[in-house]
Amino acid sequence: MMRNVLVIGSGISGMSCALRLAGQGLFVTLVSPFPSERSQSVMAAGGINAVLEDNDEGDTVQSHVEDTLKGGAYLAGEEEVRGLCEHGGEILKYLESIGTVFSLDNDRKLSKRAFGGQSHKRTYYCGASTGKQIVSSLVMEVRHFEAEGRIIRRLWNCFHSALIKDGVCYGALLYDETSGGLEACYADAVVMATGGQNALFGKTTGSTQCDGYTQGMLFTQGVKLKNLEFIQYHPTTMETGQKKMLISEAARGEGGRLFYVEDGRRVYFMEDKYGEKGNLMTRDLVSREIWMTKKQVMLDVSFLGEELIRRRIPEIMELCAKYGGIDITAEPIPVTPSVHFFMGGFAVGIDHETNIRNLFAVGECASIYHGANRLGGNSLLAAMHGGFTAADEICGRMGGGGHPDLDGYIKDQKEILEKKGKTESRFPVAYIRDLLAETMQKDLGIVRDEKSLDNGIADVDYYLETAEKIQYDNSVMPYFNYSLIGILTLARAVLTCAKSRRESRGAHYRADYPKTNEELAHATLISYDDGAYNTRLEV
Repeated sequence: MMRNVLVIGSGISGMSCALRLAGQGLFVTLVSPFPSERSQSVMAAGGINAVLEDNDEGDTVQSHVEDTLKGGAYLAGEEEVRGLCEHGGEILKYLESIGTVFSLDNDRKLSKRAFGGQSHKRTYYCGASTGKQIVSSLVMEVRHFEAEGRIIRRLWNCFHSALIKDGVCYGALLYDETSGGLEACYADAVVMATGGQNALFGKTTGSTQCDGYTQGMLFTQGVKLKNLEFIQYHPTTMETGQKKMLISEAARGEGGRLFYVEDGRRVYFMEDKYGEKGNLMTRDLVSREIWMTKKQVMLDVSFLGEELIRRRIPEIMELCAKYGGIDITAEPIPVTPSVHFFMGGFAVGIDHETNIRNLFAVGECASIYHGANRLGGNSLLAAMHGGFTAADEICGRMGGGGHPDLDGYIKDQKEILEKKGKTESRFPVAYIRDLLAETMQKDLGIVRDEKSLDNGIADVDYYLETAEKIQYDNSVMPYFNYSLIGILTLARAVLTCAKSRRESRGAHYRADYPKTNEELAHATLISYDDGAYNTRLEV
């Protein structure tokens, strides 16, 4: 039986995996640059989907499966999605059992709200801070196992690269901020739980801690990626100087209405086009409709009344007052779409293993459940379910304990890092990362076409060429330097996938191919071969 597992990332998916592993007797090393309380998971606002015994009339697990498949434009596997939806009730009960405080209705039952693309109300929530509540509960559970020595936390550590030989993963090289060097951490299995790719786009709703480096680096090490072209824009965010602040779908779930002003009157464009449920269409569609208005769109919840707003969406009320000076009980919120979630990532099977033996991926960095577009409330469910699923597969495996000689690779990587750390740069890494964000926002937006994608590829190729030549700035943490090429490589792969899909589907909309082509109803796989980016459809 495997004994030691390395989990990279300590958000909800990483902690859920670590807890399941430790609970079944394995030893876990939980690696992250920051405490779990600073993970992106705490920013998840809206809720978690599940079908419970007191479900809405007519709602079933099968309805949840069908909504998820339809919302993802039928690119996700039915067996995988069914497993996700069937475990929703079990996961919700587990979260309650460890102290997650869910909102209650007047009958003291768990409250649920409507989310876009769903046929019934099935999104359970903790106000508008569901992710934060879940993280807090999981942290306390992890501490129990830390006290027993079953989980060891390695804070202030960053992933550098995997220890792979002959298609098998034996651990990872970690950069330790405390010691200032690389350290080999061997393990019987490695689980990546490192989130999405926010840093590629600069200002998003998410954390730039999630920069996509692990995906770009492992891609060059032979790990296949999947569906990178599907990038979800959340339709309602509020612009600030530092980032895009998420105005949770909860606001529309409670009845919020989108409109713009024309000739002095309000135009409720989503309702006019799609009927009474227009404001709760899928996120890709709402974002595209907002983009197409070419006007300042507003979100109004004031008519709900101050009492309901304070009770149901107090966090949104506080956020708008603090960052926008807006009293949402009396005035509408100016909103704009923003990059929010990445359906693409590591290509994994139903057990969450990549094409490299004993290397797994869970959470947002894994592409498995959401197809071409994620439904609100499914991300937290997928994070928990994916962590548990990977852990169960690892616990059921035999073997482990040994590893081949990888000293040569480790020595080479240490020398490369040391060499780069001794030079100073006239051309800072941050400048290239800023240029990359401008390119990705401009050329891989809500609507893209062949010309914009070609421009983006050309720009990123130039950045890659430049990154290979520049001298790194030793005044910043080495991770910020060495991660650059991996991030740029991932960006190039994302643009390549978007160019290869010559149709519009889900969150991928091509102005030059505006229709969906059912012959292309398959996932995009991309692999890296000595500098070549090779795509193919997974049939």
